[in-house]
Amino acid sequence: MKAHKPTQVKGHAKSQKWKDVRGKRSRPPITSSQLNSSPVVAKMAVVHKASQKKKPSVKRLKNKAKPVSGAKTNTPQSVVQKPPTKANGSSVFKMDNDSNDSMEWKKYSQSIHGNGVKTSGKIENIIPVRLEGGSLHNCAERDDRRNHAVLVMQKNQTLCFRGKCHLTCLYGRVEVMGFTIEEGQQSYPLFSPASHCPLTIRALENSDQTRDDKTEASPILKNYLTSASRKKLLKNVTTNSSIILLEPMETPLTRFLSSFTDLSELFSPPVSELMSAVLDTPLNGLGMIPLVGAIEGLKMSKSYREALNMVVGACRGDLDGCAVILVCGSKNVGKSTFIRTLINTLLNHTGSVDYLEGDLGQTEFTPAGCLCLANVTEPLLGPPFTHQTPPEHMIHFGHTSCETDLERYLESLKTLWRRRSPSRESTVVINTMGWVKGFGFQLLVDMIRFFPVSHVVQLSHSGVTQCPSMTPEFLRTAHGHHTHPPAVTALDEFTESHSPPKSYSHVVVQSEFQGAGRQGTAKHQRTNELRELSLLAYLSQLQSPDPGPIRPLHTLTPYQVPQSAVALGVIHCEVVPSHMFYAANASLVALCCLGEKVSSKGSPVLLSQAPICPCVGFGVLRGIDMARGLYFLLTPVDPSILRNVNCLLLGAISLPSCILTTQPGFDGEMPYITKDYSFDLTGAGKLRVFKGLTRPSQMGNQ
Repeated sequence: MKAHKPTQVKGHAKSQKWKDVRGKRSRPPITSSQLNSSPVVAKMAVVHKASQKKKPSVKRLKNKAKPVSGAKTNTPQSVVQKPPTKANGSSVFKMDNDSNDSMEWKKYSQSIHGNGVKTSGKIENIIPVRLEGGSLHNCAERDDRRNHAVLVMQKNQTLCFRGKCHLTCLYGRVEVMGFTIEEGQQSYPLFSPASHCPLTIRALENSDQTRDDKTEASPILKNYLTSASRKKLLKNVTTNSSIILLEPMETPLTRFLSSFTDLSELFSPPVSELMSAVLDTPLNGLGMIPLVGAIEGLKMSKSYREALNMVVGACRGDLDGCAVILVCGSKNVGKSTFIRTLINTLLNHTGSVDYLEGDLGQTEFTPAGCLCLANVTEPLLGPPFTHQTPPEHMIHFGHTSCETDLERYLESLKTLWRRRSPSRESTVVINTMGWVKGFGFQLLVDMIRFFPVSHVVQLSHSGVTQCPSMTPEFLRTAHGHHTHPPAVTALDEFTESHSPPKSYSHVVVQSEFQGAGRQGTAKHQRTNELRELSLLAYLSQLQSPDPGPIRPLHTLTPYQVPQSAVALGVIHCEVVPSHMFYAANASLVALCCLGEKVSSKGSPVLLSQAPICPCVGFGVLRGIDMARGLYFLLTPVDPSILRNVNCLLLGAISLPSCILTTQPGFDGEMPYITKDYSFDLTGAGKLRVFKGLTRPSQMGNQ
């Protein structure tokens, strides 16, 4: 597409098509086309410089894959006894006269170490020891001058917390959500917001039992602590100790989210956990709030661990070809958490994992309403809004549910799969919707047949499945939306290029966490709030990476885009062409690339149908200049990629209301905010069109 000649626009800087004219200094508000800290429990200390450093490439485990739970193959099983507890929740141990500190951990020397998966043998029950209260004061020291803390943990000790931090393993090994972090690796960001279950750091058994613990640990601690603090912590160091460095973390994401009043305490304990928060430890000033043992972190049932063991064992070479794991289940049974734990555990043994997104409502790497194929190389140590990253391939569906257009949903998934290289040997994890009734169940049947699935992991709760058990035997007689028995796969090209197995393993997981099967009702836990968090996280990429005040969106300089250079379409409902600009103004649009050239003689190009085309990101259409035929767009997408964009698609994913209602700098009425509107008027709501669904009155006419 030829570049648009730069022109001077009143209220806008000079620009050409997709030319970035954003400056460091805030511009005055644009009149015609603008978008419209409460205290936490533990006050954050000053921002650490290390949090702004670019992360190096991931360094994998030095040793071969290790089981997530269970003893070593050559080590006999040991019986782990739960220690008695005090009234305040801290553990009481019997001390041997021969040692000051280490003997209390001898009874754990044969217990299970893990990162979520075990390759063989019976899974043993791990009895973790929660660090809380006085124990944290004994094993943690903080350097106020450099604003960080060092924590010494013994094997199977855990730290459950709310907040955010950077974690670096200085000695030994720890595990977070299935991912093992060893000494010598990079630092990792940990996010434990109130929207999800709290994160837990667990110390693992050291692989080398012959090291001289105190001799090696002393010079390590010397780099981070004063002499007095170092001597105190050295008393706690044993052969099975792990030493971690915890630093405060402040990023454009966290700064942007905290700028909104309703999200200012997102990383603080919710009301239900306030009585369980430990407020007087060396960690609190770093943005971390430890929780007592009454609060559970990620709860893994026996079937949960067995499923991880089986799947990871297959991915490590027990299966011919690459494993394709489809995870299914009804709503709110923990599919996303299971997938994150599975991916993290796989990353202990491999450099990358492919992820195919099939859940439009609760996406992992993109704002809601998208289907994508992503190659995951970094561990997922937080909820989806903390790792919004561009996937390899993405298609914008434009809605949080596919019920309005089943055909386009299935065709979009097929398109994404075809774009995956047949020669790639990475494990594939497929996420599915929580819609497992009626047409949703038929789509699930189709997906199992479409893709060369090697494992189907089906999650349920309360001891029963919320849909039929998706075993290979059941699938032989099940009817899908597109496929019907006795078909094995509906896509011949998948059979030829990916050699799908003749059958697959069906794994059942019973979710036993509190509230399984029910939508969260606490603040930040509702599905619509989670979707808004992901979208806000995406928009936070517009902020400068340098520390400083947050710049509202209406103060940022937009791109100028000629209307004749890009097509505009509304894909979630019917809009007459004369109202298209009204619908798109001050809205979120997907930036897409049509296969054909878009051109016109100065007039806007409007789409009448929803295309299936690549999507490279999103932008805010903050203004439309009808007189000169220009769109004004804000987007974090790189200009080199924007050159290929020739289509803007508007879906049902709306901007969070806080974006429009929080516009500092206005004394009177804010742009795009009105109170004079009634939803009781005829035609005030959008018209929903269901494609591909047969009405009951039409059933007899076929």
